[in-house]
Amino acid sequence: MYKHILLPIDGSDLSLRAADAGIALARQLGARVHALHVVVPLPAVPFLNEIIATSDAEYADSAEEAGARYLAAVRERADAAGVPCQCSLETDPRPHRVIVAAARREGCDLIVMGSHGWRGLDRLLLGSEAQRVILESDVPVLVNR
Repeated sequence: MYKHILLPIDGSDLSLRAADAGIALARQLGARVHALHVVVPLPAVPFLNEIIATSDAEYADSAEEAGARYLAAVRERADAAGVPCQCSLETDPRPHRVIVAAARREGCDLIVMGSHGWRGLDRLLLGSEAQRVILESDVPVLVNR
């Protein structure tokens, strides 16, 4: 059925639980997984430009280190399950676009990701990357909550 599953992770327990579900599914199907972490850069705010400029490099290094740890955790879980795993880390202010593009580029036929399940005002203010992926993806999206 599915041969290559994309696992977008943000480091939260929720995204790691979704990764576990994707790995378990891949194991049952004899599929492989691709773990993806998207680093969102600090937004540029004109009046804080000097402050952000000094901390932007520190933030980028810290965020990439954290992303590498998240990806290593998924790789360990996949290795323990005997599931082939590739990992990638990208930087973009719109994670949903990177996720959809990665699924196309890597030839993934399923995306398994977590959702916080925000509703109402929280959803309006914070948005939903899962919902955006569902709307833009050419492949099925399995949302784990």
